[in-house]
Amino acid sequence: MTGKERIAAAFEGARAEGRAALMPYMMAGFPDEATSLAVADAYAEGADLVELGVPFSDPLADGPVIHAAATKALANGTTFASALAVGERIADRVPVVAMTYANPVITRGFEAVAQALADAGIAGAIVPDLPPEQAGELRAAFAERGLAFVPLVAPTTTDARRREICAAAEGFVYVVSDTHTTGERKELPPALGELVAAVRADADVPAAVGFGISTPEHAAQVGRIADGVIVGSRLVRAAGEAGSPDAARAACLEFLGAAREAMTATPA
Repeated sequence: MTGKERIAAAFEGARAEGRAALMPYMMAGFPDEATSLAVADAYAEGADLVELGVPFSDPLADGPVIHAAATKALANGTTFASALAVGERIADRVPVVAMTYANPVITRGFEAVAQALADAGIAGAIVPDLPPEQAGELRAAFAERGLAFVPLVAPTTTDARRREICAAAEGFVYVVSDTHTTGERKELPPALGELVAAVRADADVPAAVGFGISTPEHAAQVGRIADGVIVGSRLVRAAGEAGSPDAARAACLEFLGAAREAMTATPA
């Protein structure tokens, strides 16, 4: 199957189980290579899809936890290629979507990046600071290889722009829950349901919500209104605090299991 088809199948599989798809985020190379690989294995076992963070020095969409993780991963010597190798490790078990930024993509070239993702078995990518108007060449390179170029919609996105983004969306639409950077939250925004409903009405692909989902209860809450639930900072923090690869794997599996159980108990 193509990357787009694998993403679609993952969402369909979760839907068949009566719940939203669970998609944890990880930072490649954090807090070290061995732990990063252990986290990847945990995700392949406990999740429907995986969002793979490629470390970058100026991750403008990310809050303190993920920003610090990127800084640590870069200090460890993690590169674009070694980050994709983490995804390649699990790509035959679960669809992997890379999360990177425009600078590394433009520097390497659209064709080269698309080929590197395809060679690693990555299903698609999210590039939050690459506007649709500037993404034509990358979209074309992705399309040639069956990869999904996943767009984002935020609370500040106008109705007209949301409809435009959703009409061209591939894989899924990443719904940004609020106007802050990534990070753990005590509560989810009260208007989130309206935004997700609008995206689902406008798009032919699933809507997955990220930013601020910090507990299994949050996952269940979002799973009732969306097709996918993305958990980032909470799990990155767990990996960083675990102290060993085995402990990180166990901590991530524990959270994913609790989140999946909560989502299944309160299906979408």
